[in-house]
Amino acid sequence: MPGLPRVLALALVLLVMFTAPCSPAAARSAGDLAPEALAPSEPAKGPVVELLRLGVPAVHYRAWLEAEKASWEPWLAEQPGFQGRQLLWDRQRQEGTLLIRWASRDQWKAIPEAEVGRVQERFEQRARQLTGQATGNPFPLLAEAELEPLGSSGKATTTPGLTATGPGG
Repeated sequence: MPGLPRVLALALVLLVMFTAPCSPAAARSAGDLAPEALAPSEPAKGPVVELLRLGVPAVHYRAWLEAEKASWEPWLAEQPGFQGRQLLWDRQRQEGTLLIRWASRDQWKAIPEAEVGRVQERFEQRARQLTGQATGNPFPLLAEAELEPLGSSGKATTTPGLTATGPGG
């Protein structure tokens, strides 16, 4: 699997980002963030990344991927501002992480909640069929976040030694 090292490196970076404690003072003293980056600001006007973490048991890993492909994948492709997504899986934690790129926060948030709910119901229905679960969501949402790309270009930045890749890795 030629893309596996890149996926593992990205998963490791995400793991460190979301589990390592870091206070604003520590970040400033380390020079990682400019003080203005710590101040509250308006929501992003440019590109954003929607981050979702789901519980995905190893036994149902393939069912998760198939349910995603049958529901969210075709629907997202039709949405204005959708720029792509990446699905990652943490085998140890048995969690799926989705990074969904949007051209702007406004386009993302303009999608009616009712429409999102209909797609989510299709996803859950297909997931239940594939897993044999009678009710509920086999892949519950554990966390969600909105991330802003760094840099004035609006393009994602990379850490030295890591390469950002598009769909298909």
